Order: sequence, then structure tokens, then C-alpha cells
Amino acid sequence: MSLFDKTLSEGRPALVGYLPAGFPTVQGGIDAIDALIDSGVDLVEVGLPYSDPVMDGPVIQRATERALASGVRTKDVLATVEAVSGKGVPVVVMTYWNPVDRYGVDAFARDLAAAGGAGLITPDLIPDEADDWLAASDEHKLDRIFLVSPSSTDERIAMTVAHCRGFVYATAVMGVTGARDAVSDAAPDLVARVKAANSPVPVGVGLGVRDGAQAAQVGRYADGVIVGSALVKSVADDPTLASLRALTAELADGVRRAR
Repeated sequence: MSLFDKTLSEGRPALVGYLPAGFPTVQGGIDAIDALIDSGVDLVEVGLPYSDPVMDGPVIQRATERALASGVRTKDVLATVEAVSGKGVPVVVMTYWNPVDRYGVDAFARDLAAAGGAGLITPDLIPDEADDWLAASDEHKLDRIFLVSPSSTDERIAMTVAHCRGFVYATAVMGVTGARDAVSDAAPDLVARVKAANSPVPVGVGLGVRDGAQAAQVGRYADGVIVGSALVKSVADDPTLASLRALTAELADGVRRAR
């Protein structure tokens, strides 16, 4: 049974939590992801720090800049995946495409699979330009998660979800990442449009969720609730990880109340 089959059989969406590798340190990042898992996330996104994070808001940018300044590189991301995989929660990497291309597409897929990773989220790669990744992900049995947004045409949505495996990442708002006071009004319509493409791939909604109430709201129509900036901020504000554990538990309670 897949992750989403399991959570939907329980009458709830999956909780997906993002943290960048190497923040505040490599070991500190591993500890933070362990706290996520212990506190109730169903799937972990490990961010690969990158020098030109065009989609990331200020909270994630500051965290990844700190990781890069301390010398974190792709090998540390893979080591982080290896350290946190095998704990009953799938682990995927979220990365811009340039680091994967520099590493070597097949080599990255091979090493990610060897580390126990389940797949890759690629915010700046579209299926039309992903032949090498499509082949490598098939070869190494990895999920491939592409993004759709409110500006995507119905034709673009249908083509994108046809190439997704694992889930499709629906960005609920236009612009960069960041916790918001209210969830985007465009999100329910975007999810409906993805489902209208008749794809069996689950839909995760990201960009904006910051608390349990918003997680419950998004979870009423999404298969997965994705939280990033709010979790990263909690690590930055409280290195003891107590705030991270509390927020994750609140979010987990929120998705349980969603349906």
C-alpha cells in the first residue's frame, strides 16, 4: 500500500514536511527531520540548498544560504537522506535542476536510490525538458514530482500529471514560498482541475500553510498538505526543536480533523 493509499484509507490527507539539509548544521538538520518524523509527518521533503533559489521565500532562502555558507554540498544532502530514510516515512528531495545536472542525472538518481530516497521534486523542471530524468527515474524506480500552478492551462496540467509518479505538487499561490495568514482561494479550483485530468496521481498542495487550522482547511480537498516555511522558521527560532515538534504535532492533528 502506498503512502497516500494508507492515509486516505484512514480518512485523511497526508502531512508532508519540508526542511533543508544542512540547517542549522548537517547533524542539526538530521535531528530536525527526525523530530518531524517523530511528531507525525507522513512524508519528508529534504531541500537541497542552492545559490539561486528563485521559488523560495525569505525564510527558506536564509536557511539555505546559511547551509551553503557552512559548506553543505550535494553529498551532504544524500547523507542526510540516508540518515533519515528507513524510519517508516518516505523521503524525497526537493531541488532545483542545476545541481542534479552538474552531478550527472543518472548518477544522482542512482545515489539517491542507494541512500533510500523515494523520489525528487523539481520546481524548475518541466516534463517537456525532462527526458534524462524520466529515463533515470524509471531506471532507478524513483518517484518524479512536477509542479502545477493556478496559471497552468488545462492542457499543461494534463501533460504534467501524466508524467508524475508519487504525487503532483500543486502550488496554491503564485510567487515564492512562505507561510501566509490565509490559504489561497485558488487552491481548491486548482486541485479540482488536476483531478479533472483523470489522473490517479494524488495531489499535494503547498505554499502558505502555517498552522493546524490551515492544514485542516487544505486537507478537506487535497490528498496531501505540504508545509515548509513555517517548519523552517520554527527551527530557526528555537534550536531546541521543541517548537518544531509542537508545530508538527499541531499540523498532524489538523490533517486528522480535515475530513
